[in-house]
Amino acid sequence: MYHIEPTPSVFAGLQRQAPDPLLSLIALYRDDPRPDKIDLGVGVYRDAEGATPVFAAVKAAELALLHNQKTKAYLGPEGDIGFLEGLTPVVFGDTARPDDLVSVQTPGGTGALRLAAELVATGRPRSRVWMGTPSWPIHPGIFEKARLEVRAIPYFDQVSQVLDYDRYLNELGAAQPGDVALLHGACHNPTGADPSFSQWSEIADLLQRRGVVPLVDLAYQGLGAGLDEDAAGLRLLMERCETVIVAQSCDKNFGLYRERTGALFVRTRPSQQTVVRSNILQLARCAWSMPPDHGAAVVRIILETESLDLGWRAELAGVRGRLNALRSDLSASAPQLQSLGDRRGLFALLPLTSGAVEALRANHGVYMAGSGRINLAGLNEATLPVFANALAAVL
Repeated sequence: MYHIEPTPSVFAGLQRQAPDPLLSLIALYRDDPRPDKIDLGVGVYRDAEGATPVFAAVKAAELALLHNQKTKAYLGPEGDIGFLEGLTPVVFGDTARPDDLVSVQTPGGTGALRLAAELVATGRPRSRVWMGTPSWPIHPGIFEKARLEVRAIPYFDQVSQVLDYDRYLNELGAAQPGDVALLHGACHNPTGADPSFSQWSEIADLLQRRGVVPLVDLAYQGLGAGLDEDAAGLRLLMERCETVIVAQSCDKNFGLYRERTGALFVRTRPSQQTVVRSNILQLARCAWSMPPDHGAAVVRIILETESLDLGWRAELAGVRGRLNALRSDLSASAPQLQSLGDRRGLFALLPLTSGAVEALRANHGVYMAGSGRINLAGLNEATLPVFANALAAVL
């Protein structure tokens, strides 16, 4: 018999990774038999009945797609051009036309962020990315995996529930020309605390003076104050900064979570557009070859059909109104939560210790991220006072 010597495993250097805390939370919630349990964990919108509905405009666009789509052939690495052109005025208003931008469809906003990170790493290896903390937990990993240096700077004080704006702006002032500043376009995840318009103006001026490139994660446009209002900071950046990168997601404002529908937009000087476009397309080709079509086709049909566009905007306004009402009611339930009324979007970061979060789960059946972040859409008229009473026991 032949003796086969063991060879080094290609996986020998791997280390076991900790499971995603939010995914673990899903399993814990599912296995809890208590009928009055409350799920404030995973960040998807839920209506008053606890469902994540499909927008009526989406259903109508899907029906039109079913009847009229003639092929499932590839669109190309840039994706659905009509989708990108229709999305441009929604995102940028009058500050950009499609010809001003290098744009590509991506698998969700996360795909856009990763593509942006790879583009920056290709153009300027080991660049620094300045990131306010706390932030979406996936943000650091996206940029570190692209071999970029993440510089974390304070943004929000969880205990005092205050946007630590002066300290944030002061530390961002150390950024050097060619560095990147990651900015949440609206409805900050996890805090819900966005800069005011005047603060956005100061941030834009600083980035312009320092030659720092803003990279805007626009994942929740329309869930805060309105489509135009939630893009006001981005549009200031477009007016003042030569280069702007935008990672955009339709997952939340169109309710297309599982369709993974997003886009990457880059505005740069005209002389650089051709080389930037060629690199974006090559990086996309090597990452996912061609983007998924369905969600982008649905968004395109909605945006190019006046009745569907109006219907979508009305449905989005309903989502926004529900979130703002929940936020207002919760802010009135305890003195420590008063500032929640001035925040926007799905999320709030409560002044809770990990022990308090565990006590809420064990004693009251309330499930939330260990950081104290809650998804407000997990509440309704019946459960909000129950949650407020449970909070009072641990605050």
